[in-house]
Amino acid sequence: MTGKAKPKKHTAKELQAKADAALTNRGGGKAGLADRTGKEKGGHAKYECPHCKITAPDLKTMQIHHESKHPKLPYEEPKNLHEALAAAPESSSKPKPGIRGSLKK
Repeated sequence: MTGKAKPKKHTAKELQAKADAALTNRGGGKAGLADRTGKEKGGHAKYECPHCKITAPDLKTMQIHHESKHPKLPYEEPKNLHEALAAAPESSSKPKPGIRGSLKK
């Protein structure tokens, strides 16, 4: 016999944690892709490794990444992605010639 036929009671803390996990955006799936990449719409990834192009949210994380993945290369402080994108001029909206399917007939 496994136990008595009494239903288990859930605490308010468990119920609140379950509701929080279900309703909070954790950045997964297609909805969180822009947030993870950080290139559009001001995501969390503010820095990009110049060697392997991986993104990181802050300088300390980027330094840890560089020390573990590129130990033989000298560490150079990367540029902020958001500042670089804001300073870059916008490209023209004209389609580039030679790209298949770019022009409507």
